[in-house]
Amino acid sequence: MAQKQGSKKLILEFFLQNIGKVLESRQIQAASGGASEWARRVRELRNEDGYQILTHKDRADLKANQYLMETTKRIPAFARNISKETRAWVLERNGYTCQMCGLAAGDPDPFNPGRTVRLTMGHILDKSKGGDDSPQNLRAICTNCNEGLQNTALPKPDRVYLLAQIRRATINDQQAVLEWLLRKYNKRLAE
Repeated sequence: MAQKQGSKKLILEFFLQNIGKVLESRQIQAASGGASEWARRVRELRNEDGYQILTHKDRADLKANQYLMETTKRIPAFARNISKETRAWVLERNGYTCQMCGLAAGDPDPFNPGRTVRLTMGHILDKSKGGDDSPQNLRAICTNCNEGLQNTALPKPDRVYLLAQIRRATINDQQAVLEWLLRKYNKRLAE
């Protein structure tokens, strides 16, 4: 009996058969065998395996649902633009929290039951618009926001508004905020 190929392998084979061609999301999902997590597999091929799969974030002439593999040449992990040190620094600076929706690494994933939130690096100014990979242009974002599932997030509240909301909260909720802040900044509760 023949063993069924995984969706990641099917997607890679499809890209390799279509080098230099613009592929649509629906085509890739169909090539994956209809996998619901096809976009995650594409990111794994790109981010973890080093395949140069371009999107609208890399080239302005591609639309949001289009992908392009121009070459079979792979970029090794150590040669990619964002170093491990930079990633670690940005994650630490952002409190290991998505800067779009506020979820933290390890929180339950609201869109994928049974999974936890995973954080990645997001560009503040897209590379296709002249942004770079400097720490000042990077922020921690969850994979859901990176996929555009929550790009409609409200802007961050300013300090006055945020403090007003905390003051309006119940004592228990205020204490939960305090405990979270103390944990985040490695302080101990005064006993």
